[in-house]
Amino acid sequence: MKISQKGLYALQAMMTLARRYEQGAIKIREIAADSDLPEKFLELILLELKNARMVESVRGARGGYRLRRHPSEIPLSDIIRLIDGPLAPLGDAEHLRGLIAKDAYHRALYQVFLEVRDAAAKILENTTIGDIVGARAGAEKVKKGSGAKIGATPKKNSAL
Repeated sequence: MKISQKGLYALQAMMTLARRYEQGAIKIREIAADSDLPEKFLELILLELKNARMVESVRGARGGYRLRRHPSEIPLSDIIRLIDGPLAPLGDAEHLRGLIAKDAYHRALYQVFLEVRDAAAKILENTTIGDIVGARAGAEKVKKGSGAKIGATPKKNSAL
């Protein structure tokens, strides 16, 4: 699995929207500045996220973009699959299972790729934007000496 620069930018933009979730719509220039992303490229990414119904746009003076769901309901896997495609190093899981079934000579290799895909998918499907934004906030509290612990929030189980 390789995450493209576009995929990384999408994750960073979603983190910005998650951190500011309670504020409502955020202007593109603010998202770009907060995430240190190129504004023109960010516009294309946000349009793709909007078309996938992960974010919504709000018109008007107080307009901008906001998450359509709570940050704790948006797994990283959804964003990565949207922008970069399957999580597997060689196609999707069904493709790998087909190779395992058809190619006995290389079956062990494809099985390793499937196991890598399954492990990565499990982590990405059970880690939400809310988790990583919350972990960052917790780390900042610890850094400032508040004694707060970084704790994992309950994660929803989803099928691979």
